[in-house]
Parts: sequence; structure tokens; C-alpha cells
Amino acid sequence: MELPNIYKGNYKMLVIFPIILLAVAIYFIPSIKMGVDFQGGTLITLSTKESVGAEDLQAKLRAEGMEATVRVFSTTMGYRVEIEVPQSKSLVQAEELKGQFNTLLPVVSNLEVNAYQNASMNSEYQEKKAGLDAVAGSMFALINKSLASMNITGTNDLQKRFADAYSEVYSDYERSISEPINKHVSYNSMSVQTVSPVLSARFIDSILKIAVWAAVLSMILVFVFFRSVVPSIAVLAGAACDVVIAMGGMGLFGIEFTLASFAALLMLVGFSLDTDILLTTRMLKRKGDPRENAYDAMKTGLTMSGAAIVAFGALFILSIFTHIPTYYEISAVALCGLFGDTFATWCINGVLMLHHMEGKKK
Repeated sequence: MELPNIYKGNYKMLVIFPIILLAVAIYFIPSIKMGVDFQGGTLITLSTKESVGAEDLQAKLRAEGMEATVRVFSTTMGYRVEIEVPQSKSLVQAEELKGQFNTLLPVVSNLEVNAYQNASMNSEYQEKKAGLDAVAGSMFALINKSLASMNITGTNDLQKRFADAYSEVYSDYERSISEPINKHVSYNSMSVQTVSPVLSARFIDSILKIAVWAAVLSMILVFVFFRSVVPSIAVLAGAACDVVIAMGGMGLFGIEFTLASFAALLMLVGFSLDTDILLTTRMLKRKGDPRENAYDAMKTGLTMSGAAIVAFGALFILSIFTHIPTYYEISAVALCGLFGDTFATWCINGVLMLHHMEGKKK
């Protein structure tokens, strides 16, 4: 069956639905939940022989003071229970104090040696030492102890006591998780994935850098390739709309923002640029009616999109049966983005390019 040429008649009306879609997507973007990768926390996966009520277990764990989110999946080997727990405030504070302590310690150690050799350095040493003691005192307070009660004999002893205090904070956090779970769930095996606040901050910093570099390089390459403002803006607008619609789908369907879903968003940028460049190149390079050229490019592009939708649809179905979060996040984000790309490319980029081409003829 031959696809109708959507560019005949008043093609400018095609932008109405994508604009509505973008507005809906922008509304749902704030609803995106950060996964363990980016907010820090612990993901406990249990294998059980008997089914566990997710809501009932979640209520019991929260009654024990454990702010957990519980998901239960049926597998061929029994049941899998996923319990996601955010980082405790004390552990977040301990991580921050550990970073401050490790920064100050070598400075104080060097000043201590210099102060013994040169009395004029003593005031600076005492100032930095007081800062180091304050950080250590804050760490000891997390385990209900004071610096004065520790009877610390020197910098090396302070370092050891500080490390012990951090380990105790971490152990308390582990106990606050394991004890309620052991009390309410009978399981065959357990796996634990923990992302510290420091590591999650590094993940966020890394993805921001990657996103900025991807945007800058895409802009440069597109402008170099077309050497014209309007076609370049049309291509970049299509790619941006694709990502916005995909993120709106994440907020609408509760897809968490994780390293896997971020990778899927980057993949969508590449796919969107591919279809946008296909459309723009054919309209600029080929002679004849711009509307027919756009229609011809659309037929090729929809074939590409259809093949990708089938592939990611198969991965999505597989994720439902296997309950593998990575498969689900990648396939779900890709499907949302491919749906958005259909409208972003052919109804936004296509309209911009036709308006540009017909304006040049006039």
C-alpha cells in the first residue's frame, strides 16, 4: 500500500500535532525519577521460591523505618524481589566528611613536620589541625562519640580512628537494611548493588560533560556539512525534539533515568540526526518538486524507523519475560524516541525545510 504524500496541500498544519506532543512531553519530564546510578542508594535483589506481595512487604519495611521501594517479578526459577533503598543522611554526610578529611590530612601532615623544623609555621599548622579535628569530630558524632573522649595520640592515630568511624557508619547502614529484610523475607540468595553519593555525583558530572560535548560536536558537524543556517537549525531542532519526546515518555511511563536510559537517549540523537540529514540532503541536493523529494525521503526514513521499532520492540518483549532492567530501560526509551522521531523529522524538520525551499524559489 502506497503511503499518501502528507506534504500536499497546506503542509504547515503538520506541525500542530508535534507541538502538542512536545507540550505533553515537557509536562511529564519533571516526573522522571532518578535511578540508583544517579541519586545514590542500594538495590537489593532477592531470589525467592514463594511469591511476595510487593505492597505488603514495602509497608512492613517502611514500618521498620526503611524507606524502600519494592518490585516483585515472576521468573522460571521462582520469584525475584527488588528492593531499592535511598542513601541514609548519615552515610551521605560521612562520605562528604571523608572527602574533606582526605583533602586536609596530607596538608596537616606536611605542616606538622615543617612546624617542628620552623616555629614560624606553627600557627598555620594549628589552624589546619583545628580544621582537621573539626571534620573528625563531626564523623565521630555520627557514631555518638566525641573527639575528646577518643584519647587520640597523633595524626596517624586520628587517621585510623576516623577510618574506623566511617566503617561503623557504613556497617550501621548495612544493618538497617539487612535486619528488616531478614525479618520479613525468606530468600534463597541475595545480591547487593550500592552506589555511593560520591560515585553518583561523578556519574552526573560525566553525563553532563558527555551531553554538552555531544551537542557541541553535533552542531559543528551539521553546520560544516550543510554550510547553511536554516537547514542546520532544522536538523538540530528535529534531534532536540526527539530527545524531549523520549524524556517525556520516561516521565509518563515511569522509566527511571539511569546509565542505560541515558545511553539510549544518546543513541536516539544519532538516529534522529541520521533521518534528519537524510531528509535535508535529499531536499537540498535533488532537483524537482521539493514536496516530492520530501515525500521520497519520508518513505525511506519510515522504512528505517520501522526496522528499528521492530528490533527494539523485540528487546522490549524480551525484557518483560526476563525482567532485566537494562533491556527494559534501553528498549522503552528507544521506542518512545522512535515514535517521537517520526513526528519530529517529517512534521517539524520537513515543514521547516519545505518553507525554506519554497521561500528560496520565490
